[in-house]
Amino acid sequence: MLVLGGLVGLYFGAEWLLRGAIALAQKLGLPTLIVSLVIVGFGTSMPELLVSVRAALSGSSDIAIGNVVGSNTANILLIIGACAMIFPITHWDKGVKRDTYVMIGASLLLLGLVQFGEIGRIVGLAMVAVLAAYLGYAYVQGKGAADEDVRHETLGPGFMALLILGGLATLFVGAELLVRGATSLARDFGVSEAVIGLTVVAVGTSLPELATGVMSALRKHSDIMIGNIVGSNIFNILFILGVTSVIQPIGVDARFGMFDVPVMLVVTLGFAALLLTHVGVKRLVAAAMLVFYGAYTVALVQV
Repeated sequence: MLVLGGLVGLYFGAEWLLRGAIALAQKLGLPTLIVSLVIVGFGTSMPELLVSVRAALSGSSDIAIGNVVGSNTANILLIIGACAMIFPITHWDKGVKRDTYVMIGASLLLLGLVQFGEIGRIVGLAMVAVLAAYLGYAYVQGKGAADEDVRHETLGPGFMALLILGGLATLFVGAELLVRGATSLARDFGVSEAVIGLTVVAVGTSLPELATGVMSALRKHSDIMIGNIVGSNIFNILFILGVTSVIQPIGVDARFGMFDVPVMLVVTLGFAALLLTHVGVKRLVAAAMLVFYGAYTVALVQV
């Protein structure tokens, strides 16, 4: 019942959030990509924020940083792979180039930070400040550049806000229900706690991105699909790790610098190359992403 309820919550939450975000983009005269980066990308990253802050406060630094690194990898390989199987990503807003470079920069920054054994409060504040500057720049650059060739439904401000807030809330509840149900089922079938953490919990916090991405693919909105993932990956590093380390400095295990973050960076660079060269993500590439994610998950258990 929890799993089924979670799936229903994710479906309707993604549907409402997507409708509200697209309508808001039209209302503010902004490209859909900008709104998806900020509202959809930030909103769907809230589960990662809650998990990382709670983990850091309880002394589980590995979960705090592992949650972000694992989610970023899953966002690209699992979510982009699954969404591109539904609707190949072949076109997008020109603003993707700028945001892709920011995603690469954030990933390189994280690779450097994990080499020092701890992410402290001053570094955390700097990360949040960088994110604020980036969002301000993106807003100024995107103002008045709405998607004129696309017609969307016109919604009232109140209903628009209700869709966005209600969609986010429903996504959170759906993800929580699904993670709880899946965890219980895994335990019933004798799956170890380690495997549950590496699979159910890591993917569980990325479920809002997956639900929103699938709905975007079904509606053939490549901008939302890309903005959702690029925005989420940027927020995960700069905002979630930034805020978490300000609240409680994060200790970093050596394995993150040697294996997990390098893998995340390679995956990020590969995805960025597909976007920057305008190759896009066809179904064959999407299938390869899903296979690679499966192999990565198996490797996680072995490391």
